[in-house]
Order: sequence, then structure tokens, then C-alpha cells
Amino acid sequence: MSLSLRRSGLQKDVLSLYRRALRIVRTKPPSTQAKFSLYIRYTFRTNASSVSPRDVSTIEHLMRKGKRQLEMYEHPSVRDCWVSEEMRNWEKKNHTPSRISARVASLLDAN
Repeated sequence: MSLSLRRSGLQKDVLSLYRRALRIVRTKPPSTQAKFSLYIRYTFRTNASSVSPRDVSTIEHLMRKGKRQLEMYEHPSVRDCWVSEEMRNWEKKNHTPSRISARVASLLDAN
């Protein structure tokens, strides 16, 4: 017997936006994919931890903002993104070596 979680419409929308963002990473040059991936994961995680699940208006605002950012990042002319030192430190602190490959780590350190 499988357990399935019931998700609200807003939860489904957030997950859909997250999946869309992760799919965009694959369209970027291999040398910058690690940076895009880190940017996306960091942004979603920090927003998720700073906003109450009951604060619907804030979540909807962040969804609109995220959709606009994704539309910008989807454009083929966008080939790189900026990753702050805070994001790099978050990556090192929150991800074990088994979840991040040596290649990705080296790309993050090189940039």
C-alpha cells in the first residue's frame, strides 16, 4: 500500500515551478549548470524556511517573482548566473559529498 500526500493547489504550483527551474539548468552550458542549480536550490530552500506555509499572499508573491525570473533565465542568451559566497557556504554546509559530485564542487570553486 503506497502512501500519497495530499497537496494543496499552491503546493503543487510551487513544486511545478521548482521542477521547471531544474529543467532549465539542463539547457545551460555544462560549465555553468552547477551555478544555476545552486542558485535555484538555495533560493527555494531559503524562501521555504523563511515563509510560513500559512502565509499564502507571500507565497503567491514569491511564485510570481519566481516565474518572472524563470522566464528571464529560460532565454537562450542567458548563459551564466551569479552565485554569492553565502550560497557557496550554504552548499558546503548543507550537502554531503555523496549528493554533490566532485566535478560540480570543482566547478563551484573555480568560479
